[in-house]
Amino acid sequence: MQSISTIGLDIAKSVFQVHGVDTAGQVVIRRQLRRRHVLAFFQKLPPCLVGIEACASSHHWSRELQALGHTVRLMPPAYVKPYVKRQKNDSTDAEAICEAVTRPNMRFVPTKTVEQQSCLMLHRARHLFIRQQTAVINSIRAYLAEFGIIAPVGRRGVEQLLEVVADPADHRLPEVARACLAALGSQLRALKAQILEFDRRIIAWHRSSATSKRLDAIPGVGPALATALVASIADPKAFRSGRDFSAWVGLVPKQNSSGGKDKLGSISKQGDRYLRSLFTAGALAVIRYAKIHGTDHRPWLTRLLARRPTKVAAIALANKLARMAWAMMARNERYKEPAALAA
Repeated sequence: MQSISTIGLDIAKSVFQVHGVDTAGQVVIRRQLRRRHVLAFFQKLPPCLVGIEACASSHHWSRELQALGHTVRLMPPAYVKPYVKRQKNDSTDAEAICEAVTRPNMRFVPTKTVEQQSCLMLHRARHLFIRQQTAVINSIRAYLAEFGIIAPVGRRGVEQLLEVVADPADHRLPEVARACLAALGSQLRALKAQILEFDRRIIAWHRSSATSKRLDAIPGVGPALATALVASIADPKAFRSGRDFSAWVGLVPKQNSSGGKDKLGSISKQGDRYLRSLFTAGALAVIRYAKIHGTDHRPWLTRLLARRPTKVAAIALANKLARMAWAMMARNERYKEPAALAA
């Protein structure tokens, strides 16, 4: 046990697998641990390198093992998979993790703090409620359409439909259908109230973070995107450049190059889908504002919109916004207006 230098830890809900090697790479231990025995096992070990796949609960275990003096490295599961030999089980997974964590060119995931995970949970829960709200609205519209009752698209249209449901004098709806739709209306109002409460919490978290407030100055970056960036990126310097960060978000072209011929396609859509959607929405907002108020102050965007469709330009602008956000976080800088805009 004293000669263990590197451990691959395959975490799960109840049964964890440990694969430990010495400095020469020889296997020292293969062992299964119940969840309640994990910390006691690592307390008995001298400080060593521990590799874990960046999956559910990995940041919690990383913090716990770092508190015991161990060096913990989290790795994307996709980067660990090539080191799995044959078959798929806990033992071979732990062995692959132990092998991958020692590779000099391996990419690691910085451990998030409790505050960052709490903010991300706030965003994820709000996003879940928004999806549920959309589902309820679509259900209300579909059910009423079965009785020939329709309304214009938009928030006001849904309110008109709920007014029909609440009116007992409207005999187009049977009582059973009215009761079901009334329940859906109550659920919709509860979801809207919860989303509004989460919006208030996001604003409060945004105002308490200096980095988030600096990012808010970028056109197209509001409190939602700014707080999501601060919560998602534990260490901006883990990315070598703004392009690496935008590639992580999935906003760069996908390559299919070979034989010295570069072939670039659409964006890769890899990485964080939530951040990518926020960047795209922010870019579309900037373009929409520019079309209304003029684009003379942004020559680059003007030329891009002249030769490309709006949504293609939005992706290019989202890529640009992502690089700007990374530069501000990595260098601790404030947003600087372009020269054409400042003039």
